[in-house]
Amino acid sequence: MIRKANFEDLKTLTALAMKLWPDHNGAELEADLSAILALSDAAFFLAEEDGAVGFAQCQLRHDYVEGTEGSPVGYLEGIFVEESCRGKGIAKGLLSACECWAREQGCTEFASDCELSNTGSLRFHLNVGFQEANRIICFVKKL
Repeated sequence: MIRKANFEDLKTLTALAMKLWPDHNGAELEADLSAILALSDAAFFLAEEDGAVGFAQCQLRHDYVEGTEGSPVGYLEGIFVEESCRGKGIAKGLLSACECWAREQGCTEFASDCELSNTGSLRFHLNVGFQEANRIICFVKKL
């Protein structure tokens, strides 16, 4: 079952998000997720099978999104499914819920990204119908 998450799901979302983004501080991530839950232009969806087994975060982006033509654009900010539950179509269902939500917000395009080295995420995106728009390398230097 996939459903839209709410504030009562914050602890569950945080626990799942820590598995996707393990380098984050748990308390800070929980605060970030709480703030995002309060936004009208963002949504979280939970996948449940005898408890939560995955989540997706989507949001509207109003700035330019690589490869798109309009604004706002629905954007998949993050998606995670417990390893033991992968291969069952749960991530595809979560993505579908995000796309439906974005359509309801007036979007005609949906986008996402992944790190160049994340081949599993790249395969997922291509398998669910995304087309690669571009590849970039980001730079930074201390001033």
